[in-house]
Amino acid sequence: MPETSRRGLLFGTAAVSAGAFLTACTSNEPKEAAAAPDSRPAADDKPGKPVTIGFAGPQADHGWLNAINVQAKARAEKYSEVTLETTEGSNDTAAQIGQVKTLINKKVDVLVVLPADGKALTQVGLEAMKAGIPVVNLDRVFASPQAYRCWVGGDNYGMGLNAGHYIGEQLKGKASAKVVELAGIDNLELTKQRSQGFADALKNYSNIELVARQAADFTVESGQAKMAQLLQAQKQFDALWNHDDDQGVGALRAIQQAGRDEFIMVGGAGAKSAMDAIKAGNSVLKATVLYPPTMAASAIDLARALGQGKGVSGLSEMEIPTSLTLYSAVVTEENIDQYLPTGFS
Repeated sequence: MPETSRRGLLFGTAAVSAGAFLTACTSNEPKEAAAAPDSRPAADDKPGKPVTIGFAGPQADHGWLNAINVQAKARAEKYSEVTLETTEGSNDTAAQIGQVKTLINKKVDVLVVLPADGKALTQVGLEAMKAGIPVVNLDRVFASPQAYRCWVGGDNYGMGLNAGHYIGEQLKGKASAKVVELAGIDNLELTKQRSQGFADALKNYSNIELVARQAADFTVESGQAKMAQLLQAQKQFDALWNHDDDQGVGALRAIQQAGRDEFIMVGGAGAKSAMDAIKAGNSVLKATVLYPPTMAASAIDLARALGQGKGVSGLSEMEIPTSLTLYSAVVTEENIDQYLPTGFS
């Protein structure tokens, strides 16, 4: 569909501390006023108040979803005072509602939930909030902001936008360039957002035309089948934007079987397989646009700060933000070594 620089945003790698920034900007104010924002501690790596975090994640039937679970568990293990109560991952809405209710009944301090269906799980999110358990809503957003204290997730529109700009820059010197798109599941809002971002980016390049679009299902098999159809229908094109690196494995198989190499391919999400291919430089795959599963680690960081009544280091506010959208960086051969450690299997 994931720490890197986002971890630094959470816990204090800013070049200038929030306190120093405020002092510099308010040097003509009374010292008491300048110091006020520092009256509440910011979260750091030092052990603090014990916190029990309930984590209701997805069924690990996709590389990115599995990485979400791995990231959450690994991040919680970093903190000696954090206890992580996990449920068995489920894509069944009714089952996940029951799992979250169990965590509420256990009276966990904070909940982190990646809902199978944001709208369907809104009510149980509201139930937790009413019970005094703050909820960190991960990625698939609840239908009401009252159902969560903080949302953290990826930028689907930004994925498409950045993929489009990368392709546009690669093809800007070519007259009448043709582009095709291998999308995800069309009835998902995230697919619509990725396609919209891509379309909006291409509007900046008058020489580029999107000549074909095919929806797949985020699986290797669907990627191979749908890519084969695109290749058969389009005898020549210059670039391919593939929404998901898992289905991209199948897409690459179809491309290799067809013996096609006249175009560049851009993937999505940041799977290790895609990054390995980019680094090897022996296929049409030249870039992937991140949708970092490290958001799950950030969600644990935020849940810990909530449970300990702390703010975020590097920010002036005494509370954690209500939302955090991760950036969809474009990974190419130029920066692959920086991002390779974040690739997921």
